[in-house]
Amino acid sequence: MRHVISLLIENESGALSRVSGLFSARGYNIESLTVAPTEDPSLSRMTIVTTGSDEIVEQITKQLNKLVDVVKVVDISESAHIERELLLVKVRATGKDREEIKRTSDIFRGHIIDVTDASYVIELTGTQNKLDSFLGALDASLILETVRSGICGIGRGDRVLKV
Repeated sequence: MRHVISLLIENESGALSRVSGLFSARGYNIESLTVAPTEDPSLSRMTIVTTGSDEIVEQITKQLNKLVDVVKVVDISESAHIERELLLVKVRATGKDREEIKRTSDIFRGHIIDVTDASYVIELTGTQNKLDSFLGALDASLILETVRSGICGIGRGDRVLKV
């Protein structure tokens, strides 16, 4: 089962390394990892996507809570939450393909953020499924390069991850 774990960690050097080291030392895979400072510059918020049984994720959560740098850990996939990911894709855009790529981008509510004579760079945000569908809708031979941010997630309603 897929889990989205969100944690607050102290914004210090080595904190990310200790968290990722915990996963690798125990043979757990990280599918996606995002981290950035919060509104409090002394804290960073990390979002980790991993797969495993509820028991494995409970074990991961307990191990994360033992790390000195970790302030709070929540599995946000246990209740209603919102996930988003950013995709930047550079596509070959020449001749008749230019208009078709623009149309496809508009359908998925993407934004063309760079235009040259031979290429477009498209920015798209959404769920993993939306981004995968967009890439599937493009002719694979036109895709020059892709960059994905990894998932950012937040609980819905009154649910807040805060100290």
